[in-house]
Amino acid sequence: MKFTEFDSPLGRLTLAASELGLAGVYFEDHRHFKGMDGWQRTDDVDTLNLATQQLGEFFAGTREQFDLPLDFSAGTPFQQQVWRALQAIPFGATLSYGDLARQIENPQAVRAVGAANGRNPISIIVPCHRVIASSGALTGYAGGLKNKQSLLKFEAEKHQSLSLRLT
Repeated sequence: MKFTEFDSPLGRLTLAASELGLAGVYFEDHRHFKGMDGWQRTDDVDTLNLATQQLGEFFAGTREQFDLPLDFSAGTPFQQQVWRALQAIPFGATLSYGDLARQIENPQAVRAVGAANGRNPISIIVPCHRVIASSGALTGYAGGLKNKQSLLKFEAEKHQSLSLRLT
């Protein structure tokens, strides 16, 4: 695995890439991050360079969607299904865990969807932060609840600003 680091407004992010694509975006205190043992630091991998460029654009408010090759191979088939579904949640929008379970046509799997969401290794780019409780409450986030709240606030403000410019 190759990696680089990116200084974001939310702190330093560790970005990991395999031969297949971007495999991880981890916050400093990411709950499920297993560390970088055996990884090689590099600034010479196209996927990592593209990811840092697009994350910079995202945080600058000029990018709402990411266009990167992604490597979901660390997940089970069910987790991969959930992670793919997360990519369809629009910038500035939120979805409940139940909505996501219905979207993948498995409405009884709300808890399993929540667990898969929490194991998403590609934070921000695969927007698991956009999934909230059906009550509207912010629930756990592997990158920290404060970061989830900051991302949702950032997107809501940028989305509102864009909506105002379009009207």
